[in-house]
Parts: sequence; structure tokens; C-alpha cells
Amino acid sequence: MKCVISVLGKDRSGIVAAIATTLAECSANIDDISQTILGQGDIFSMTMLTTLAPEACDFNTVQEKLEKVGADLGVQIIIQREDVFQMMYKI
Repeated sequence: MKCVISVLGKDRSGIVAAIATTLAECSANIDDISQTILGQGDIFSMTMLTTLAPEACDFNTVQEKLEKVGADLGVQIIIQREDVFQMMYKI
């Protein structure tokens, strides 16, 4: 299952590592990643395209784990199924 993960928050060390570790623990694969620091270096923004392995961790489990990581890091993490994401932006 393809998913889009968006991360936004105050920049700090370890954000990418914590999210990548959580995804690896769920047997998910990071297919593509884009990240940037916005403004004067305060705001971290990252978007990932991932493939989940539902037999290892279902969508809701991954979402709960990422919410916990986001709370621990003080960043907002949103995960959406790619098909839902694509439908939201179709004309």
C-alpha cells in the first residue's frame, strides 16, 4: 500500500532518523523523500512516499506509531493513503 507522509515542525536533530526507524520497524519502505528547512532555518518540512507492508503493520498501526513519534519530537506527522491523497487533488 502506497502512502504519503508529511512532517512539519521546528527543526531539530533526529527527526528523519526517528521516522525512518519507525517505518523500518513496521517493514515499510521509503520510496521517495524530499525535505527542506524553511525560513531562517526554524521550520522543518518533509514529504515521503512510502510502501507499507500491511501483513507486518496495518495502516492504523503505522499511523499510531507515527503519531507517537511526532508527539515525542514535537512535530506534526500526517500519513495518508496515496489513492485518497490523489483523489483529493483530482479536478
